[in-house]
Amino acid sequence: MSVETTPGNTDLAQSWRSLIPHQGAMCLLDEIVAWDENAIHARSRSHQRMDNPLRSDDRLRAVHLCEYGAQAMAVHGGLLARAAGGSAAPGFLVSLRAVELAIARIDDLRDALDVHAEKIIGSATSWQYQFRIEHAGSVIAEGRAAVLATPR
Repeated sequence: MSVETTPGNTDLAQSWRSLIPHQGAMCLLDEIVAWDENAIHARSRSHQRMDNPLRSDDRLRAVHLCEYGAQAMAVHGGLLARAAGGSAAPGFLVSLRAVELAIARIDDLRDALDVHAEKIIGSATSWQYQFRIEHAGSVIAEGRAAVLATPR
């Protein structure tokens, strides 16, 4: 299933936020651009918000882009589970690997962030994704992440 969202597609636009374990200002993604069974593309401008809860010392460091990738993974897993008639098991981020950051901070970036996550492998108990975050067409972060499901 391939779904693209637009600002007028309110069904998905309003329902995907509940798939992120964090709510309120900690929900870092603003929209889901597209997704299919293998990948998701989200967009965000939350790096520009002064109330971004990851800010410290009046800055938002690039290492926090890993959380943007993890949230895209959570939404993707939730959308897949919902499409199959169920709900995603809760999980814990247990590993980040091969993370590369091209910049030191992100609070001063003017354009939206494009957050991409692609499922590498998935089972009933764990998932591995690779993620990539772009700004103005340039890759500013990439890496792999693993999530371990918690028993229900």
